[in-house]
Amino acid sequence: MAGIKTSSGEYIDSSWELKIHVEDLGPDADPVTLRVTGDIHIGGVILQAVEKMGVSRDWSDHAIWWQQKRLWLLKTNWTLDKYGVLADALLYFYPQRKPIILSLPNQRSLRVRVCFSSTTFSACAEVCNVLGIRYPEELSFLKAPEDKEKKKKKKDPVTQEIFDITSLQPSAGSSVTFLHGGIPAHFLSSPEAQESYRALSVCQTGLTPDDIHKRYKPITITDKTLVHGRWLDSSKSLMQQGIQEGDRLWLQFKYFTFRDLDAKLDTVRINLLFEQARWAVLLEETECTEEEMMVFAALQYHVNKLSVTSNPMDLPPDPALQDLEEALSHLEVKLEAATPTEALDGIHVEPELQEYLKVFRPKKMTLKGYKQNWVMLKATNLSCYKSKEDARGESLLLLGLKGCEVIPDVNISSQKFCIRLLVPSPDGMNEVYLRCDDEQQYARWMAGCRLAAKGRTMGDSSYEGEVQSVLSFLSLQKSSANTSSATITDSINMHALVSPRYQKKLKLKQLTARILEAYQNIAQLSLVDAKLRFVQAWQSLPDFGISYFLVRFKGARRDEILGIVSNRLIRIDLSVGDIVKTWMYSNMKQWNVNWDIRQVSIEFTEHINVAFTCVSAPCKVIHEYIGGYIFMSTRGKDGGTKTLNEELFQKLTGGHEAL
Repeated sequence: MAGIKTSSGEYIDSSWELKIHVEDLGPDADPVTLRVTGDIHIGGVILQAVEKMGVSRDWSDHAIWWQQKRLWLLKTNWTLDKYGVLADALLYFYPQRKPIILSLPNQRSLRVRVCFSSTTFSACAEVCNVLGIRYPEELSFLKAPEDKEKKKKKKDPVTQEIFDITSLQPSAGSSVTFLHGGIPAHFLSSPEAQESYRALSVCQTGLTPDDIHKRYKPITITDKTLVHGRWLDSSKSLMQQGIQEGDRLWLQFKYFTFRDLDAKLDTVRINLLFEQARWAVLLEETECTEEEMMVFAALQYHVNKLSVTSNPMDLPPDPALQDLEEALSHLEVKLEAATPTEALDGIHVEPELQEYLKVFRPKKMTLKGYKQNWVMLKATNLSCYKSKEDARGESLLLLGLKGCEVIPDVNISSQKFCIRLLVPSPDGMNEVYLRCDDEQQYARWMAGCRLAAKGRTMGDSSYEGEVQSVLSFLSLQKSSANTSSATITDSINMHALVSPRYQKKLKLKQLTARILEAYQNIAQLSLVDAKLRFVQAWQSLPDFGISYFLVRFKGARRDEILGIVSNRLIRIDLSVGDIVKTWMYSNMKQWNVNWDIRQVSIEFTEHINVAFTCVSAPCKVIHEYIGGYIFMSTRGKDGGTKTLNEELFQKLTGGHEAL
């Protein structure tokens, strides 16, 4: 709107000059000056600015940023008067999506494009959509530690290589298409995108004890409260919180309620969760016993071994098609190698094992030892006979191994090669020991029993690989028993699998033997299953999922610790670490925040009222944790991916600053 001028050049109407700085024109360019009135809407201001610039390009991703108010003017139907914009307003015409550096739990860094104008909750959801991570509400952004904080807490290792995925931008609001094998389809668009997916889905290998010592380790429970001061406010935009283009943020799991972990769809999600769990254990953020640490170390050892040779871009064959191809291949070989009569007779023949083994069935008050029997493993059934000649008659023992537990019982130094079978039955659990004579026999029977427990036979293509896996483990254990441990730790440093406390306590030879002993029970797990087992073991620890805050309870004379978990609040005595009181969310009636004095007050049933002020973090963070966990409890129990209810999340976690 031009306004009306007098002969002296002054305007006699209500119009005024509005200056807008356009980033795309360069830092030295003059601002675009418009003549406007208060009743013009934001969309009209943008239209006038674009017309006056005279630059033909796509401006759809741009919006106006009000510097003094730290506010995006996104409601294009609102007028300048409604927003309160006056002539002294410092306005910038910025692109809304800009790249940042994102540090992941697996010590990899990504350059990814994020929306600076939407809420942090929405921006995190968009990033997770690009990375192929389901249920993004479980994660959030942390500010990177400041330089002075790094000097005080030892320097954090910085990833050398940054993987650029700014070109990967699925349509806003669209769901990710997962290929068979759990790979998001857009990661197959280029070799660079495939390399980025490898960085996301493969864990960090080759760790050394120095890598662990360089990381900041919280010593006291007070140290564990410091991290929460760096969480971004989920209800504000990145720009409102001082984040600029090219800044570094951390992406981590914030809420420890992991819904529907699916090995087929959550390759990246499970890997990042495994890495966050691994560092929580190695840095002793989550306490565990020595025996539990050995199990964690064995799982890391197994994951590291498999990660070196695995390629996440190799799509596994569809199981149904694989079974069909194997059957056709088996049929083809039989038809080519035999006469018609022999082919028809042998077309349904499955490979089987039959040898003399020592068998022992423990019973109460038994004094008998192993007896030598003729044992047959055919399909998924195990049969025992008194001798080979009796194999045509009735068996002494017949067990269906599908679903049973196969436990190795091996001692190389004493030449003990036993297989312990726990077979469920209507009458209880049948326990049977099979003792083999040597390593080769043990490997054959161990591999056959493991496949039978999974419902597969020795005709399966994985049988030979299973045999070699068992032999590889035996040779590894033999090396640890008879030779120096240094040869074993050439590729994987055993001290890097445990926390510094156990690095000091156990010598390398002792540690290696302990880890390999625990490794026997998980050696048959796949890569993803081993990561899931690690996460499950982490979840079973008593201290799992507790977020600590330093607070001052109303009426108290000293600071105490508030622990926030997925289903309860915990009051902890700071001096001794004892739990003083626990309040369940199910008994919560309401909670309120007094933003002026930074006090959170909560009302529970039975007229219980709790109030405290926040010391170690903004009260908004505690408000988000409580509301966030309540939001997580409202999610459906089905495993499907649904549209994220951001409106409900904002109602439960939003602050008072919203316009």
